[in-house]
Amino acid sequence: MIEDLFEGARQLLLLAEKAGAEEAEVFGLMVRSVDVDLRRDRVEMASESLSRGLGLRAVLRGAVGFSSTSDLSKLDMVAEGAVRAARARGSDEKWRSLPVPRAAAHPEGVYDPATADLGPEECLELAATLIQGAATVAGAEPVSGGVSAVSGTELLINTNGLELWERGTTFTAFIETVARDADGSASTGYDFANSRSAPQDISEVGRSASDLAARSLGGVRGEDGVAQVLLGPIAFAEILDNAFLPSTFADLVQKGRSSLAGRIGEKVAEESLMIIDDGLFPGGMATSSFDGEGVPSQRTALVEGGILRAYLYDTYTAGKAPMATLSTGNADRPGYAGIPRIGTTNVIISSADPSNVLAETERGYLVTGVIGAHTANPVSGDFSVEARNVFVVEDGAAQKPIRSLMLAGNVFDLLSSVKVGTDPRMVGSFVVPTVRAEMKVVGS
Repeated sequence: MIEDLFEGARQLLLLAEKAGAEEAEVFGLMVRSVDVDLRRDRVEMASESLSRGLGLRAVLRGAVGFSSTSDLSKLDMVAEGAVRAARARGSDEKWRSLPVPRAAAHPEGVYDPATADLGPEECLELAATLIQGAATVAGAEPVSGGVSAVSGTELLINTNGLELWERGTTFTAFIETVARDADGSASTGYDFANSRSAPQDISEVGRSASDLAARSLGGVRGEDGVAQVLLGPIAFAEILDNAFLPSTFADLVQKGRSSLAGRIGEKVAEESLMIIDDGLFPGGMATSSFDGEGVPSQRTALVEGGILRAYLYDTYTAGKAPMATLSTGNADRPGYAGIPRIGTTNVIISSADPSNVLAETERGYLVTGVIGAHTANPVSGDFSVEARNVFVVEDGAAQKPIRSLMLAGNVFDLLSSVKVGTDPRMVGSFVVPTVRAEMKVVGS
């Protein structure tokens, strides 16, 4: 079937030029997905699906029109629609061109044949180990969860001679659990695993979620004030993703909607902090040879030694930059039916001076997860979130649970005083450890 998709892509490119496009690009995607959904300790649904489609960007006088389809018999309509959309937009003098061919690296660990071959039966067996793991903790039980194994091939060709393709696989498992005590009070827990290849046993994910739920029972009220807060990998990744990283996107910088505009070379974080966008990270969930426009993936140091070193560019924003700039390979595709936009690849957080931040904390709070990070203001960096599965830290250890806690602060202030831990974990496309910073907290 991939041969049919390639043939359709080449045909669509020719049709776009015939319809009047000065430049054109076709992105194709074929995906096979096996999914198992859990409800309590039973399988609610198991499914296998196959999807494919093509998306066309047609350029006319610098204006870009887009159209897509999953029906390869309608390519002429797609070509005409994209060119018509470009013509309706007028012209854009800031457009330079679509990418041209460049040498690209071929990172390791993006495709696993065994994961690509997984069927519903194997995924059901893995889901069973997830449930079994959750059941090992007394008083806890599953609420919902799931297992997903995905394999896909993406291709990209354009009128500048670019012709690329790559295979990839991903595996994800997650579970939410609930624990109840004798008086009927309840607390929930959550955990997950994601990688490019499926493990043979995911019972530890279930056990971890149930253990978190059980340890969170009997929570007491948190104290208001300013405290040392340890943000676990999941919590810190959420805050970074919503409050900080958009400020590094070149389109927002160029529109004046970033607090980091004009600050390259300035200190923006604690002097040992490193924030890397690495599209070539071995086995990363966002690792690829090329981005959503066909630009080779690369490693970009955003913050190095606490200093802002770079922004993230796609081809269009690189062309608009006041100085000669190349795309950093950060055009992100939501799928064949969407246009590329600037986004991160694998975000790696590290420090030149990491330490065991939990063991070093005399008193504070350990926050496992947060809710509401999406409401953060990416321009100012301000955020206010509800902390979940929170524990009082005393003498270097997590102790009694906290019923509820609100966190408020500014991500730039947080990064300026953050202390980085030694326990990095892959959270989606982030690789991030526990960190500690002084923050305002409100108990409830």
